[in-house]
Amino acid sequence: MAEIVNLRSVRKARARTRAEAEAAANRAKFGQTRAERDLARREAERAARVIDGAMRDAAEESGARD
Repeated sequence: MAEIVNLRSVRKARARTRAEAEAAANRAKFGQTRAERDLARREAERAARVIDGAMRDAAEESGARD
């Protein structure tokens, strides 16, 4: 004979398994240590400074010459 199963419990167990898998994926996707976040922030700030330093002056862009 077949085993009697409470369908509500099965649905809850299935939902719990899916939630655990989603949580693991999110940890892999978004999980960064503070040091990693700080390093990424410092690198972005440095890149912004390099780009700003390489920009031309407004006078050069307009074609005005002394």
